[in-house]
Amino acid sequence: MKKGSPRIFSPDAKDLRKRILFTLLILGIYGLGTGITIVWATEWLGALYGNLGFLGIFNLMSGGGFDKFAIFGLGVTPYVNASIVTQILTMDIIPYFKDLKEQGYVGRQKINRITRYLGILLAFIQSYVLTVFVLGVKDVGMAIRITLVMSAGTSLLLWLGDQITNKGIGNGQSLLIMASIILSLPAVFIGAFEAFVTAGTYASWVGSLFFALYIIMYILVIVGVVWITLAERKIPIQYANKTVSAYGAKESYLPLRINYAGVMPVIFASMLLTIPSIVVNVIGNQGAIEFVNNYIMYTSLTGFILYIALIVFFSYFYTFMAMNPEEMSKDLNKSGAYIPGVRPGVETTKYINKVVGKLTLVGSIFIAILAGLPILISNLTGLPQNVAIGGTGILIVVGVAIETYKQIQSGLVSRAFAHRRGNK
Repeated sequence: MKKGSPRIFSPDAKDLRKRILFTLLILGIYGLGTGITIVWATEWLGALYGNLGFLGIFNLMSGGGFDKFAIFGLGVTPYVNASIVTQILTMDIIPYFKDLKEQGYVGRQKINRITRYLGILLAFIQSYVLTVFVLGVKDVGMAIRITLVMSAGTSLLLWLGDQITNKGIGNGQSLLIMASIILSLPAVFIGAFEAFVTAGTYASWVGSLFFALYIIMYILVIVGVVWITLAERKIPIQYANKTVSAYGAKESYLPLRINYAGVMPVIFASMLLTIPSIVVNVIGNQGAIEFVNNYIMYTSLTGFILYIALIVFFSYFYTFMAMNPEEMSKDLNKSGAYIPGVRPGVETTKYINKVVGKLTLVGSIFIAILAGLPILISNLTGLPQNVAIGGTGILIVVGVAIETYKQIQSGLVSRAFAHRRGNK
C-alpha cells in the first residue's frame, strides 16, 4: 500500500473497524443459528436428510440450515420473495405502490416496511407448508409450533440485517445471503469431490482431472464476476460554466455500470423457478410433479432456457427500476451539465436509455453464461443438484463481497480526507 493511502488500522478509521467487527459479530450469530435444530423437528429429520431435491436452493440460501430445520432454516428467502412481489407491484400495476415509488425517500421507507411485513407473512406460510408437506408433520399443534419458531427466526434475521445496514458495513440482507452460501460451499465442493473421485464413476486419474477442471471453472467464474461487476461505460459530460480547453481542466464522466443489477437477477430467477416445484409437491399430483421436473426445473433443457431468460428479464427489470434515465437527464440539466452532441431533455433521456439498454444486454448475457455454465457441466457429468446450484452461489458471494469492499474503501478514503483537512 502506497504512503498516504487509507489504512484500515489507522487511528482515524477506529469507527470503521467497529462497524466491521459489529458486522462480523452479527454474521457469527447467524452462523450459530443455522446449526441449531428446532428440537420438535428432530424425530422427522431422518426421512428428509439428503433428499431435498428441488429444495436445494433453499438449503443453499440458509447456510445448510434448512435440511436440519434450524431456527434460521428459511434464511432471508421470504424477504427476497417479498421484494420481488413489491417491485413488480410498483410497475404501475397497483396505483398505490406506484405513488409510493414516486414519493422519494418517504415512499421507499413505506415500501420497505410493507416488504418486511409481507416477508414475515410469507415466512409463516412457507414454514407451515414445508413443515407439513416436506417434513411430514401431521400433528397440527406441533406443525404450528415449528412454524412459529422458523417464522420468528426469519423475523430476527430481518432485524439483524437492518442492524448491519445501519450500524455495520454493507447491505445487511445481501451479507446474510452471502454468509449463507459461504456456509454451504464446503458441502458443495465435498459433493463434487465425492462425485468425481471417490464415487468410482471414473478412473482415479480421470476423476481427479475432472475435479481439477471443476475448481478451475469456479476460479474463472470468480474472475468473470469481478470483471463484469467493476466494468463500466464512461459517458463524457461537460458543464455550461466550464470550458474544455481550460488549462488543467479535468474531463468529467457519467459512469454507467455494465451490470448494474449485480447478482439480484440470479437470485430472483432461482427463487422464481422453485415456486412451481413447491406448489406441485404440496398438491401431490404425480403428473404435475413429473411435468415440472421435466420442463420447469433448470436441470431440464426447457427449464434451463427459462432460467437464462429470467436472468436476462430481471437484469433489465432491476436496472431500469433502480436507474431511471429520465431522472438522470433531469439531474444533469439541474447541475448545468450536458452530453456533448446530445440535446438536453428528451434527447438526453433517449440517449441514456439506449446506452443503458445495450450495457444491460451485454451484462445480462454474461451473467447468464456464468450462472448457466456450472449447471451445464453438472448435467453433462451427472453431478448432484446441490453442486450445480453452487455456481449461482459463487455469483452471489463475489458480487456482494465486491460491493462491501467498495463501501469499506470509500469509508477509508473519506476518513483519510477528513483527517488531512483537520491537520491543515
